[in-house]
Amino acid sequence: MTAILDIENLEAAYGASQVLFGIGFTMHRGEVATLLGRNGMGKTTTVRAIMGLTPARAGSIRYRGERIERWRPERIARAGIALVPEGRQIFPNLSVRENLVAFAANRSASAAPWTLARVFDFFPQLAARANAMGGQLSGGEQQMLAIGRALMTNPSLLILDEATEGLAPLVREEIWRCLAALKAEGETILVIDKYVRRLLAIADRHCLIERGRVVWQGDSAALGADPALWQRYLGV
Repeated sequence: MTAILDIENLEAAYGASQVLFGIGFTMHRGEVATLLGRNGMGKTTTVRAIMGLTPARAGSIRYRGERIERWRPERIARAGIALVPEGRQIFPNLSVRENLVAFAANRSASAAPWTLARVFDFFPQLAARANAMGGQLSGGEQQMLAIGRALMTNPSLLILDEATEGLAPLVREEIWRCLAALKAEGETILVIDKYVRRLLAIADRHCLIERGRVVWQGDSAALGADPALWQRYLGV
């Protein structure tokens, strides 16, 4: 099976400060995978490198078999990788509807693409607030909008950085429900989040990062059965 994302020996830095030291993992179509680790261990830098926002100093990033580590961010986005960034970064002065249609495209050439109507059906809360400005939404509604905006590009790979950061417990549960539903529809998703117990029920495989290095990879059954890993690398 051809990997949709294959990262090998990835190194990245901010100036003289190196952050990633040989990161490597693989994802296949239809999988939900996670990047796990304490704050400051290199998860977001890995995502930034995938998206072309932080240049790779060494190593390779292959997307659908093609090396992309030297591509510009806009080319990577057009190729079908969509990011729901930490902090959501929606347009506060555009309406919910305008946020969703601003970058609408069928980048994966899907036979059943995500449309405005389909996103509104998936997120009824957004349909009810279609004409509200982005800045008027609650944190949970903004996160749904950020996910919906990414889905409107019809990506082949969806990346969520800190998917439930700062959300109330009930709203977090709604986001987990949405991710489970997206998985059931065959979406390929890479998730960064700290709520490991909830991710065990959704994700197929997990990658633990410590100080810019991969220290463990495995499936949910293996991670759930080894609480020592949680204590050592996740602090939970």
